[in-house]
Amino acid sequence: MPKPLSIIVPMLNEAAVLSELLEHLRYWQPRGCEILLVDGGSSDGSADIAEAAGFRVVHAPRGRARQMNAGAEETQGEVLLFLHADTRLPQEADRRLLAALQSGDKQWGRFDVRLSGNAAMLPLIATMMNLRSRLSGIATGDQAIFVRRPVFEQVGGFPEQPLMEDIELSARLKRFGAPLCLRDRVLTSGRRWESRGVWKTILLMWRLRWAYWRGADPARLAQLYR
Repeated sequence: MPKPLSIIVPMLNEAAVLSELLEHLRYWQPRGCEILLVDGGSSDGSADIAEAAGFRVVHAPRGRARQMNAGAEETQGEVLLFLHADTRLPQEADRRLLAALQSGDKQWGRFDVRLSGNAAMLPLIATMMNLRSRLSGIATGDQAIFVRRPVFEQVGGFPEQPLMEDIELSARLKRFGAPLCLRDRVLTSGRRWESRGVWKTILLMWRLRWAYWRGADPARLAQLYR
């Protein structure tokens, strides 16, 4: 029997932090959520660790978009939620998003985000991410995108590109209406801002986003992002 919600988590070499992720995912199982991890060829035993802990794991070609699409094909939930391995959902995430979808005509959505870390700028960055998303109708993967399965299938899933797959998916989903922007906040890691430098990362992200909107090759942008 189909579950109301499938949570799909792409992973690659997450062994160092996997125990905390699996503990988080375990919380959703007795609430009726289907949980699936999609391994993209980990070399650190991540898949074996997750399977030994009792989680279902499928294997897919490396690439976040490919992994998430493979996960969608292997699950049966009426609503799909795509969760990055370093993002944590708020406690009532499942009930909040399902109730909100059922009470209106929205077909997809995302959560607000807050960033973990010590840099003083991180709360402001999160606030600006949420505002930008609300104004533009574009969601990022860090915000835990969720979508009704038939709509996800109609747009062809995530475009199989190495960067900006979440931006492109959002643009396609906007054909079915604006996103449901839940103010409940997911917690995602701010380590990329802290490790690379806050201002340097902000400028890089805006540069990549601007180049993408002007038609730059996602593969080339992915090289710059690294």
